[in-house]
Amino acid sequence: MPPPLPRGALALPVIRTVSLTQPFQWLVRGAQDMRGGGWLSLAHGLVFAAIGGLMLLLVGDHFWLLAGAFSGFLVVAPVLATGLYAISRALECGEPVNLQLITKTWTRWQYSRYAAQGGYWGLVRFGLLLGLAGSGWVMTSAALITLMAAQPVNTPMDFLLHVVLSPGNYLFELWMTLGGLMAAPIFASSVVTMPLLLDRRVDVLQAVLTSWQAVLSNPVPLALWAGLLMGLTVFGMATLLVGLIVLLPLLGHASWHAYRDLVDASALPERQPPEGSV
Repeated sequence: MPPPLPRGALALPVIRTVSLTQPFQWLVRGAQDMRGGGWLSLAHGLVFAAIGGLMLLLVGDHFWLLAGAFSGFLVVAPVLATGLYAISRALECGEPVNLQLITKTWTRWQYSRYAAQGGYWGLVRFGLLLGLAGSGWVMTSAALITLMAAQPVNTPMDFLLHVVLSPGNYLFELWMTLGGLMAAPIFASSVVTMPLLLDRRVDVLQAVLTSWQAVLSNPVPLALWAGLLMGLTVFGMATLLVGLIVLLPLLGHASWHAYRDLVDASALPERQPPEGSV
């Protein structure tokens, strides 16, 4: 865990302290943004559910791989939700919410592609880092279950019998411990990073350190928020992915409001490309 830096060492925004019940307010505001985003918000949910369905098709009967793939999917979810942050930002600013907004979000936020600070490649680099972390966990999870399970794990029932309920080898406990050791620092590094990168002209280091500062200043509310993110996502998966169509846009919009409540970024320059930029 990196120690808090002196304020003058790097230009970091001010972190606010939030109450324990604030995560529930983020969900309420996220639901309001879903209504404002309309079909564009639900389209993001359809894409998420389609990605989950594609993973199901690709892994087939290899449930040992599916377990890691879905948990790896959670790691990269902050990047995939970028369009949802843009919708919430537009609603907040009274700007139109349309397909052009989503296109601009993914292609035109940064008009000086090689800017030294706060450029387009900051978003790309952080997305790649999360993708590598997710891939690493998928491979670790698959290797762990394949090598240590008493019997082949090809179905959810196999996972329940030979991993979760298997006596004596503590495989499930080890699997959960390793997953937690990976998930905790990734969550701390990403809880407000993508919204901040999208909203303000900061570099990846500034955004990640800001995210850590937010967690260190609000450990209990953000632990609750992490539990809500995980629990609602798992519930959506348990509904044969149908619930993800609504739940993941809800969580994406709510994450924007988490960023707004946790971070006072008013002193940082906004990320606003000029008209007609690419």
